[in-house]
Amino acid sequence: MEQITNIKITVQTTINAPVEKVWKFWTSPEHITKWNNASEDWHTPYAENNLQIGGKFLSRMEAKDGSMGFDLIGTYDSITTNELIGYSLEDSRKVKIDFTFNHFQTTISETFEAENTHPPELQKSGWQSILDNFKKYTELNE
Repeated sequence: MEQITNIKITVQTTINAPVEKVWKFWTSPEHITKWNNASEDWHTPYAENNLQIGGKFLSRMEAKDGSMGFDLIGTYDSITTNELIGYSLEDSRKVKIDFTFNHFQTTISETFEAENTHPPELQKSGWQSILDNFKKYTELNE
């Protein structure tokens, strides 16, 4: 019998902003809807976030032309304000996000368990694109 192993993928970026601002923009629905897309033809028209252990979040991700969309839903497993977020997606995959503040910059390191539908390289590219959009949005807005 073939053993299935969860591949873990890490994406990372460094933002020129203090961790308090980064945390706020990462966790506030009014900001999530502005940066949570992997490409210009997608968007997140709706987001909700109950940031507490056992709390849930939902981000509605859609193609701007309306051709497809999905809900990204998860439940928080661990939270340390301005340092760590851990959650489980609906399909039980785990995600861990570390926030590290150093010399007026915040590094976000996001590690997630890959799903089995798309190649790991494609998943890494998509998650990295979302993280890059977050960096750009955070640095350009107050």
